[in-house]
Amino acid sequence: MDAAQATQIVEWVTASGLSGMAETELLPEFCRRLLEAGLPIKRANMGIDTLHPVYEGRVFRWIHEAEFVPVSEYGRLSEGTEAEALWRRSPYFHLYQKGEELLRRRIGPEHPVDFPILQDLHGHGQTDYVALMQRFAAQGVIGEMDCIFSSWTTDVPGGFSDEDLAGLRRLVPALALAMKCSSLTRIAETLVETYLGRDAGRRVLSGKIARGITDRIWAVLWFSDLHGFTRIAETSEPEQIIPFLNDYSEAIISSIHDSGGDVLKLIGDGTLAIFKTEDQELACHQALAAVDAMREKIKILNEERLSRGLPVTDAYLGLHIGEVFYGNIGSRERLDFTVVGPAVNEVSRIAALCHSVERDVLVSSAFAAAVQESDRAQFVSVGRYALRGVKRSQELFTLESSLSD
Repeated sequence: MDAAQATQIVEWVTASGLSGMAETELLPEFCRRLLEAGLPIKRANMGIDTLHPVYEGRVFRWIHEAEFVPVSEYGRLSEGTEAEALWRRSPYFHLYQKGEELLRRRIGPEHPVDFPILQDLHGHGQTDYVALMQRFAAQGVIGEMDCIFSSWTTDVPGGFSDEDLAGLRRLVPALALAMKCSSLTRIAETLVETYLGRDAGRRVLSGKIARGITDRIWAVLWFSDLHGFTRIAETSEPEQIIPFLNDYSEAIISSIHDSGGDVLKLIGDGTLAIFKTEDQELACHQALAAVDAMREKIKILNEERLSRGLPVTDAYLGLHIGEVFYGNIGSRERLDFTVVGPAVNEVSRIAALCHSVERDVLVSSAFAAAVQESDRAQFVSVGRYALRGVKRSQELFTLESSLSD
Protein backbone atom coordinates (compact mmCIF):
# COMPACT_ATOMS: atom_id res chain seq x y z
CA MET A 1 0.00 0.00 0.00
CA ASP A 2 1.50 3.33 -1.04
CA ALA A 3 0.90 6.75 0.51
CA ALA A 4 -1.60 7.79 -2.16
CA GLN A 5 -3.75 4.69 -1.56
CA ALA A 6 -3.68 5.27 2.20
CA THR A 7 -4.71 8.89 1.74
CA GLN A 8 -7.62 7.87 -0.47
CA ILE A 9 -8.86 5.43 2.19
CA VAL A 10 -8.62 8.06 4.93
CA GLU A 11 -10.55 10.54 2.76
CA TRP A 12 -13.24 7.94 2.09
CA VAL A 13 -13.55 7.02 5.79
CA THR A 14 -13.82 10.69 6.76
CA ALA A 15 -16.52 11.40 4.19
CA SER A 16 -18.42 8.23 5.13
CA GLY A 17 -18.32 9.08 8.83
CA LEU A 18 -19.62 12.59 8.15
CA SER A 19 -22.40 11.21 5.94
CA GLY A 20 -23.62 8.92 8.73
CA MET A 21 -22.83 5.58 7.11
CA ALA A 22 -23.85 2.68 9.38
CA GLU A 23 -21.21 0.57 11.10
CA THR A 24 -22.38 -2.52 9.23
CA GLU A 25 -21.50 -0.76 5.96
CA LEU A 26 -18.35 1.00 7.13
CA LEU A 27 -16.38 -2.08 8.14
CA PRO A 28 -16.98 -4.23 5.00
CA GLU A 29 -16.23 -1.34 2.65
CA PHE A 30 -13.11 -0.41 4.60
CA CYS A 31 -11.90 -4.02 4.37
CA ARG A 32 -12.64 -4.14 0.64
CA ARG A 33 -10.53 -1.02 0.10
CA LEU A 34 -7.68 -2.45 2.16
CA LEU A 35 -7.68 -5.56 -0.04
CA GLU A 36 -7.65 -3.46 -3.20
CA ALA A 37 -4.66 -1.58 -1.81
CA GLY A 38 -2.81 -4.86 -1.27
CA LEU A 39 -3.24 -5.37 2.48
CA PRO A 40 -4.07 -9.12 2.80
CA ILE A 41 -6.70 -9.19 5.54
CA LYS A 42 -8.93 -12.22 5.89
CA ARG A 43 -10.98 -11.40 9.01
CA ALA A 44 -11.79 -8.25 10.95
CA ASN A 45 -13.70 -7.49 14.16
CA MET A 46 -14.55 -4.15 15.76
CA GLY A 47 -16.14 -3.83 19.19
CA ILE A 48 -17.56 -0.78 20.94
CA ASP A 49 -19.51 -0.34 24.17
CA THR A 50 -22.67 1.70 24.09
CA LEU A 51 -25.46 3.20 26.17
CA HIS A 52 -28.38 0.79 25.98
CA PRO A 53 -30.80 -0.45 28.64
CA VAL A 54 -30.15 -4.09 27.71
CA TYR A 55 -26.89 -4.40 25.74
CA GLU A 56 -23.47 -3.23 26.84
CA GLY A 57 -22.05 -3.08 23.34
CA ARG A 58 -21.81 -4.39 19.80
CA VAL A 59 -19.25 -6.33 17.77
CA PHE A 60 -19.04 -5.87 13.99
CA ARG A 61 -17.52 -8.64 11.86
CA TRP A 62 -16.16 -9.17 8.38
CA ILE A 63 -14.75 -12.34 6.76
CA HIS A 64 -13.42 -12.28 3.22
CA GLU A 65 -15.43 -14.36 0.74
CA ALA A 66 -17.51 -16.10 3.41
CA GLU A 67 -20.94 -15.90 4.99
CA PHE A 68 -20.96 -14.34 8.44
CA VAL A 69 -23.17 -12.53 10.95
CA PRO A 70 -22.21 -8.86 10.50
CA VAL A 71 -23.12 -7.67 14.00
CA SER A 72 -23.80 -9.14 17.43
CA GLU A 73 -24.76 -7.46 20.70
CA TYR A 74 -23.42 -8.44 24.09
CA GLY A 75 -24.91 -7.91 27.51
CA ARG A 76 -23.29 -6.75 30.72
CA LEU A 77 -20.82 -9.23 32.10
CA SER A 78 -21.62 -10.76 35.47
CA GLU A 79 -18.76 -11.76 37.72
CA GLY A 80 -18.09 -15.48 37.76
CA THR A 81 -19.84 -16.25 34.47
CA GLU A 82 -18.29 -18.04 31.50
CA ALA A 83 -18.64 -14.89 29.39
CA GLU A 84 -16.66 -12.90 31.95
CA ALA A 85 -13.96 -15.59 32.05
CA LEU A 86 -13.65 -15.52 28.24
CA TRP A 87 -13.34 -11.74 28.29
CA ARG A 88 -10.51 -11.90 30.83
CA ARG A 89 -8.63 -14.37 28.61
CA SER A 90 -9.00 -12.22 25.50
CA PRO A 91 -6.37 -10.02 23.80
CA TYR A 92 -8.75 -7.07 24.19
CA PHE A 93 -8.79 -7.42 27.98
CA HIS A 94 -4.98 -7.68 27.94
CA LEU A 95 -4.74 -4.38 26.03
CA TYR A 96 -7.27 -2.72 28.30
CA GLN A 97 -5.56 -3.81 31.50
CA LYS A 98 -2.02 -3.04 30.32
CA GLY A 99 -2.94 0.29 28.76
CA GLU A 100 -1.35 -0.79 25.49
CA GLU A 101 -2.54 0.00 21.96
CA LEU A 102 -1.30 -2.98 19.95
CA LEU A 103 -0.94 -6.72 20.41
CA ARG A 104 0.42 -8.98 17.67
CA ARG A 105 0.67 -12.76 17.64
CA ARG A 106 1.96 -15.03 14.90
CA ILE A 107 -0.24 -18.10 14.51
CA GLY A 108 0.99 -21.64 13.94
CA PRO A 109 2.43 -24.74 15.63
CA GLU A 110 5.77 -23.03 16.13
CA HIS A 111 4.26 -20.04 17.93
CA PRO A 112 2.98 -19.81 21.53
CA VAL A 113 -0.77 -19.82 22.17
CA ASP A 114 -1.30 -17.49 25.11
CA PHE A 115 -4.87 -16.54 24.18
CA PRO A 116 -7.65 -19.08 23.38
CA ILE A 117 -8.70 -17.16 20.26
CA LEU A 118 -5.37 -18.00 18.61
CA GLN A 119 -6.10 -21.73 18.67
CA ASP A 120 -9.46 -21.10 17.03
CA LEU A 121 -7.91 -18.88 14.36
CA HIS A 122 -5.26 -21.52 13.64
CA GLY A 123 -8.07 -23.96 12.94
CA HIS A 124 -9.38 -21.52 10.35
CA GLY A 125 -6.03 -21.27 8.60
CA GLN A 126 -5.00 -17.85 9.90
CA THR A 127 -1.29 -17.05 10.18
CA ASP A 128 -1.16 -13.66 11.93
CA TYR A 129 -3.29 -11.72 14.41
CA VAL A 130 -3.22 -8.02 15.29
CA ALA A 131 -5.41 -6.40 17.97
CA LEU A 132 -5.65 -2.62 18.28
CA MET A 133 -7.27 -0.34 20.82
CA GLN A 134 -8.19 3.30 20.22
CA ARG A 135 -8.78 4.99 23.58
CA PHE A 136 -10.94 8.08 24.02
CA ALA A 137 -9.87 11.09 26.06
CA ALA A 138 -11.93 11.70 29.21
CA GLN A 139 -14.14 14.30 27.53
CA GLY A 140 -14.93 11.84 24.74
CA VAL A 141 -16.14 9.03 27.01
CA ILE A 142 -19.88 8.23 26.87
CA GLY A 143 -20.95 5.91 29.67
CA GLU A 144 -18.92 2.72 29.26
CA MET A 145 -17.89 3.70 25.73
CA ASP A 146 -14.27 4.70 26.36
CA CYS A 147 -12.46 2.92 23.53
CA ILE A 148 -12.84 0.90 20.35
CA PHE A 149 -11.24 -2.53 19.98
CA SER A 150 -10.43 -4.10 16.65
CA SER A 151 -8.66 -7.23 15.44
CA TRP A 152 -7.27 -8.11 12.02
CA THR A 153 -6.03 -11.46 10.73
CA THR A 154 -4.48 -12.81 7.57
CA ASP A 155 -3.98 -16.28 6.12
CA VAL A 156 -1.00 -15.52 3.87
CA PRO A 157 2.20 -17.48 4.62
CA GLY A 158 4.48 -15.43 6.81
CA GLY A 159 1.65 -13.20 8.07
CA PHE A 160 1.51 -9.43 7.84
CA SER A 161 4.55 -7.55 6.60
CA ASP A 162 5.93 -4.57 8.48
CA GLU A 163 4.37 -2.38 5.81
CA ASP A 164 0.98 -4.07 6.32
CA LEU A 165 1.20 -3.47 10.06
CA ALA A 166 2.13 0.18 9.53
CA GLY A 167 -0.84 0.57 7.19
CA LEU A 168 -3.26 -0.84 9.79
CA ARG A 169 -1.88 1.42 12.50
CA ARG A 170 -2.29 4.44 10.24
CA LEU A 171 -5.77 3.71 8.89
CA VAL A 172 -7.67 1.99 11.70
CA PRO A 173 -7.89 5.14 13.90
CA ALA A 174 -9.75 6.93 11.10
CA LEU A 175 -12.17 4.01 10.85
CA ALA A 176 -12.59 4.00 14.64
CA LEU A 177 -13.52 7.69 14.56
CA ALA A 178 -16.14 7.07 11.87
CA MET A 179 -17.49 4.08 13.82
CA LYS A 180 -17.71 6.19 16.97
CA CYS A 181 -19.61 8.89 15.07
CA SER A 182 -22.11 6.34 13.79
CA SER A 183 -22.44 4.77 17.24
CA LEU A 184 -23.12 8.14 18.86
CA THR A 185 -26.00 8.71 16.45
CA ARG A 186 -27.46 5.33 17.36
CA ILE A 187 -26.94 6.04 21.07
CA ALA A 188 -28.85 9.32 20.74
CA GLU A 189 -31.73 7.50 19.03
CA THR A 190 -31.78 4.80 21.71
CA LEU A 191 -31.71 7.26 24.60
CA VAL A 192 -34.43 9.61 23.38
CA GLU A 193 -36.73 6.77 22.37
CA THR A 194 -36.10 4.94 25.66
CA TYR A 195 -36.71 7.95 27.89
CA LEU A 196 -39.19 9.97 25.82
CA GLY A 197 -41.01 7.26 23.85
CA ARG A 198 -40.55 6.14 20.27
CA ASP A 199 -42.61 8.77 18.45
CA ALA A 200 -41.62 11.59 20.80
CA GLY A 201 -37.97 10.57 20.49
CA ARG A 202 -38.08 10.63 16.71
CA ARG A 203 -39.70 14.09 16.81
CA VAL A 204 -37.02 15.45 19.12
CA LEU A 205 -34.24 14.07 16.91
CA SER A 206 -35.88 15.63 13.85
CA GLY A 207 -35.42 19.04 15.48
CA LYS A 208 -38.73 19.65 17.25
CA ILE A 209 -37.09 20.83 20.46
CA ALA A 210 -38.23 24.46 20.77
CA ARG A 211 -40.06 25.28 23.98
CA GLY A 212 -43.79 25.78 23.52
CA ILE A 213 -43.91 24.22 20.03
CA THR A 214 -46.77 21.71 20.07
CA ASP A 215 -49.13 20.01 17.64
CA ARG A 216 -52.85 19.66 18.16
CA ILE A 217 -53.67 16.03 17.53
CA TRP A 218 -56.47 13.56 18.11
CA ALA A 219 -55.32 10.52 20.00
CA VAL A 220 -56.53 7.60 22.04
CA LEU A 221 -55.25 8.11 25.56
CA TRP A 222 -54.25 5.22 27.83
CA PHE A 223 -53.69 5.65 31.54
CA SER A 224 -53.04 2.61 33.70
CA ASP A 225 -51.72 1.88 37.16
CA LEU A 226 -51.36 -1.18 39.36
CA HIS A 227 -53.83 -2.60 41.89
CA GLY A 228 -52.73 -2.04 45.45
CA PHE A 229 -49.22 -0.86 44.64
CA THR A 230 -48.92 1.22 47.81
CA ARG A 231 -49.84 -1.79 49.98
CA ILE A 232 -47.45 -4.06 48.11
CA ALA A 233 -44.62 -1.51 48.39
CA GLU A 234 -45.18 -1.18 52.13
CA THR A 235 -45.29 -4.93 52.81
CA SER A 236 -42.55 -6.15 50.46
CA GLU A 237 -38.81 -6.20 50.94
CA PRO A 238 -37.26 -3.02 49.50
CA GLU A 239 -35.11 -4.93 47.02
CA GLN A 240 -38.28 -6.51 45.53
CA ILE A 241 -39.95 -3.22 44.56
CA ILE A 242 -37.93 -2.32 41.47
CA PRO A 243 -38.05 -5.87 39.99
CA PHE A 244 -41.80 -5.86 40.72
CA LEU A 245 -42.30 -2.61 38.81
CA ASN A 246 -40.03 -3.77 35.98
CA ASP A 247 -41.95 -7.03 35.54
CA TYR A 248 -45.34 -5.34 35.21
CA SER A 249 -44.01 -2.38 33.23
CA GLU A 250 -42.55 -4.82 30.71
CA ALA A 251 -45.92 -6.54 30.29
CA ILE A 252 -47.80 -3.25 29.89
CA ILE A 253 -45.31 -1.32 27.75
CA SER A 254 -44.59 -4.19 25.36
CA SER A 255 -48.34 -4.68 24.86
CA ILE A 256 -48.74 -1.00 23.97
CA HIS A 257 -45.74 -0.95 21.63
CA ASP A 258 -46.64 -4.19 19.88
CA SER A 259 -50.12 -2.80 19.18
CA GLY A 260 -48.89 0.46 17.66
CA GLY A 261 -48.99 2.80 20.66
CA ASP A 262 -46.35 5.03 22.23
CA VAL A 263 -45.60 5.30 25.95
CA LEU A 264 -44.99 8.90 26.98
CA LYS A 265 -44.63 8.73 30.75
CA LEU A 266 -44.02 6.33 33.59
CA ILE A 267 -45.33 7.93 36.77
CA GLY A 268 -44.45 5.60 39.62
CA ASP A 269 -46.65 2.59 38.86
CA GLY A 270 -48.68 4.57 36.29
CA THR A 271 -48.32 4.53 32.51
CA LEU A 272 -49.49 7.27 30.11
CA ALA A 273 -49.61 6.26 26.46
CA ILE A 274 -51.19 7.37 23.21
CA PHE A 275 -52.37 5.69 20.03
CA LYS A 276 -51.97 8.38 17.39
CA THR A 277 -53.48 8.06 13.94
CA GLU A 278 -55.74 9.95 11.60
CA ASP A 279 -58.03 6.89 11.60
CA GLN A 280 -59.79 7.04 14.98
CA GLU A 281 -61.38 3.62 14.58
CA LEU A 282 -57.94 2.11 13.94
CA ALA A 283 -56.46 3.84 16.98
CA CYS A 284 -59.26 2.51 19.18
CA HIS A 285 -58.84 -0.99 17.76
CA GLN A 286 -55.09 -0.85 18.47
CA ALA A 287 -55.76 0.19 22.06
CA LEU A 288 -58.19 -2.68 22.57
CA ALA A 289 -55.65 -5.11 21.11
CA ALA A 290 -53.13 -3.79 23.63
CA VAL A 291 -55.64 -4.44 26.44
CA ASP A 292 -55.99 -8.08 25.37
CA ALA A 293 -52.23 -8.50 25.08
CA MET A 294 -51.62 -6.86 28.46
CA ARG A 295 -54.12 -9.13 30.21
CA GLU A 296 -52.56 -12.24 28.74
CA LYS A 297 -49.03 -11.17 29.64
CA ILE A 298 -50.01 -10.23 33.19
CA LYS A 299 -51.79 -13.57 33.59
CA ILE A 300 -48.62 -15.44 32.58
CA LEU A 301 -46.48 -13.15 34.72
CA ASN A 302 -48.68 -13.69 37.78
CA GLU A 303 -48.47 -17.46 37.40
CA GLU A 304 -44.69 -17.26 37.22
CA ARG A 305 -44.36 -14.88 40.18
CA LEU A 306 -46.76 -16.92 42.33
CA SER A 307 -44.64 -20.01 41.67
CA ARG A 308 -41.72 -18.12 43.25
CA GLY A 309 -43.74 -16.80 46.17
CA LEU A 310 -43.61 -13.20 44.95
CA PRO A 311 -46.42 -10.61 45.21
CA VAL A 312 -48.72 -10.23 42.21
CA THR A 313 -51.17 -7.63 40.95
CA ASP A 314 -53.27 -6.53 37.98
CA ALA A 315 -53.69 -3.26 36.14
CA TYR A 316 -56.42 -0.63 36.33
CA LEU A 317 -56.91 1.04 32.96
CA GLY A 318 -58.75 4.05 31.60
CA LEU A 319 -59.21 4.70 27.87
CA HIS A 320 -60.37 7.96 26.32
CA ILE A 321 -60.10 9.77 22.99
CA GLY A 322 -59.78 13.47 22.41
CA GLU A 323 -57.77 16.41 21.14
CA VAL A 324 -54.52 17.16 22.97
CA PHE A 325 -51.45 19.36 22.67
CA TYR A 326 -48.44 17.20 21.85
CA GLY A 327 -44.95 18.66 22.14
CA ASN A 328 -42.40 20.49 24.27
CA ILE A 329 -43.66 21.89 27.54
CA GLY A 330 -41.66 23.16 30.51
CA SER A 331 -39.03 25.71 31.50
CA ARG A 332 -36.03 26.88 29.53
CA GLU A 333 -33.83 24.48 31.51
CA ARG A 334 -36.12 21.44 31.63
CA LEU A 335 -38.53 20.41 28.89
CA ASP A 336 -40.82 17.42 28.59
CA PHE A 337 -42.22 16.06 25.32
CA THR A 338 -45.70 14.98 26.32
CA VAL A 339 -49.44 15.53 25.88
CA VAL A 340 -51.56 18.00 27.82
CA GLY A 341 -55.17 19.08 27.74
CA PRO A 342 -58.54 18.31 29.30
CA ALA A 343 -58.62 14.87 27.68
CA VAL A 344 -55.44 13.88 29.54
CA ASN A 345 -56.98 14.88 32.86
CA GLU A 346 -60.15 12.96 32.03
CA VAL A 347 -58.39 9.70 31.22
CA SER A 348 -56.51 9.78 34.53
CA ARG A 349 -59.79 10.42 36.40
CA ILE A 350 -61.45 7.54 34.55
CA ALA A 351 -58.63 5.18 35.52
CA ALA A 352 -58.93 6.35 39.14
CA LEU A 353 -62.58 5.24 39.19
CA CYS A 354 -61.73 1.62 38.37
CA HIS A 355 -61.27 0.72 42.03
CA SER A 356 -64.59 2.13 43.24
CA VAL A 357 -66.52 0.77 40.22
CA GLU A 358 -64.77 -2.60 40.68
CA ARG A 359 -63.77 -2.93 37.03
CA ASP A 360 -60.22 -3.26 35.76
CA VAL A 361 -61.02 -1.38 32.52
CA LEU A 362 -63.16 1.72 32.06
CA VAL A 363 -63.61 3.61 28.81
CA SER A 364 -65.21 6.97 28.09
CA SER A 365 -68.36 7.46 26.06
CA ALA A 366 -66.21 9.26 23.45
CA PHE A 367 -64.01 6.19 23.09
CA ALA A 368 -67.01 3.86 22.92
CA ALA A 369 -68.55 6.01 20.18
CA ALA A 370 -65.34 6.10 18.13
CA VAL A 371 -64.69 2.37 17.86
CA GLN A 372 -65.45 0.39 14.74
CA GLU A 373 -68.71 -1.53 14.63
CA SER A 374 -67.10 -4.91 15.18
CA ASP A 375 -65.56 -3.71 18.48
CA ARG A 376 -68.66 -1.95 19.79
CA ALA A 377 -70.48 -5.08 20.95
CA GLN A 378 -67.97 -5.74 23.73
CA PHE A 379 -68.84 -2.58 25.68
CA VAL A 380 -71.17 -2.66 28.67
CA SER A 381 -72.34 0.52 30.39
CA VAL A 382 -71.55 0.91 34.10
CA GLY A 383 -73.58 4.11 34.47
CA ARG A 384 -72.93 7.85 34.62
CA TYR A 385 -70.21 9.22 36.86
CA ALA A 386 -68.91 12.63 37.82
CA LEU A 387 -65.18 12.89 37.22
CA ARG A 388 -63.17 14.98 39.65
CA GLY A 389 -62.31 18.31 38.03
CA VAL A 390 -64.64 17.69 35.05
CA LYS A 391 -67.84 19.74 34.91
CA ARG A 392 -70.16 17.24 33.29
CA SER A 393 -70.77 13.68 34.36
CA GLN A 394 -70.49 11.10 31.62
CA GLU A 395 -71.44 7.52 30.92
CA LEU A 396 -68.61 5.07 31.30
CA PHE A 397 -68.25 1.59 29.86
CA THR A 398 -66.32 -1.53 30.65
CA LEU A 399 -65.42 -4.48 28.47
CA GLU A 400 -67.72 -7.45 28.56
CA SER A 401 -64.75 -9.68 29.32
CA SER A 402 -64.15 -7.67 32.52
CA LEU A 403 -67.52 -8.71 33.93
CA SER A 404 -66.40 -12.30 34.27
CA ASP A 405 -63.02 -11.44 35.84
